Amino acid sequence: MSTFSVTLGNVLLTLLYMSAGFLLSKAKKVVPDHMSSISSILLYICGPCMFLDTIVNMDYSPSQTVSMLLFLVITLAVMGLVLLLVFLLLGKQRKDFAFRMMAIASVMGNVGFFGLPIVKAVFPAAPEAAAYSCIFCASMNIVAWTLCVFILTDDRKYMSVKASLLNPTVLPVALAMILYALGAKNRMPQLVLGGIHSVGSISTPLCMFILGIRLSTMTLKSFFTSPVPWLASFGKLLVFPLISYGIVLLLPLSDVFRASILLLSATPCASIILNLSEIHHHGQDIAARCALLSTLLSVLTIPLLSLLL
Repeated sequence: MSTFSVTLGNVLLTLLYMSAGFLLSKAKKVVPDHMSSISSILLYICGPCMFLDTIVNMDYSPSQTVSMLLFLVITLAVMGLVLLLVFLLLGKQRKDFAFRMMAIASVMGNVGFFGLPIVKAVFPAAPEAAAYSCIFCASMNIVAWTLCVFILTDDRKYMSVKASLLNPTVLPVALAMILYALGAKNRMPQLVLGGIHSVGSISTPLCMFILGIRLSTMTLKSFFTSPVPWLASFGKLLVFPLISYGIVLLLPLSDVFRASILLLSATPCASIILNLSEIHHHGQDIAARCALLSTLLSVLTIPLLSLLL
């Protein structure tokens, strides 16, 4: 099966999960007010289990470890570079919170819950591709709580190195890397590993259910009241992945590494932009529209970008 077919199939499957949440909410079987509770389960339980399951179940390899650390460095550098470039290009628009939100939305992608199943399906014989997704999640959170917070608030005092490292994404990824290096795959009881796998495997459906429920609370008209969600989607789904892929093409890296950069960079806007807006009590609606619109449009852009591989 071609890469195009695999990516298209996986994107359609994630949208099917999303439609289930949408329909349940419209049928009044799910209450949107409960989204925060469901999101907490995803963030603090399912997500960490997904990271642990992905990395711990790999066979230890020094070269693979170096590759994952290199992936961390490159994604940090590319996100920082693109963020600063977009921020500078905004000019006077930087005074507008909505455009500052657009800047961070253009690089913050759903690389874990949305991206991991895609790279896993494209590279079933290369477990490092799925691990790259987890590493990307960690680097994204580091950037989110430092550079993104500064751009969003226009105030350095909100930047937090502590928050960038001690969060429900970076901590489990770091723990997973330690267990992986210790060969935990062959030492931990299979019952424990199986339990972690079972909980982690529901992460993607649960994430998309939440997005579907959130979509049910919006009207079609709301997506056309501002150009920001469309600009953010354009930047996130096309500009950012093409820049990222262009950079790694210049470096002596493996095909799996390069393809993972492209596919993961092409994922839609992450819900972390909504989390940041909620923490700072501003822009929740525009952040939600960026995440939802880019998710819907990704059914076209991700398969098309996969043709570059």
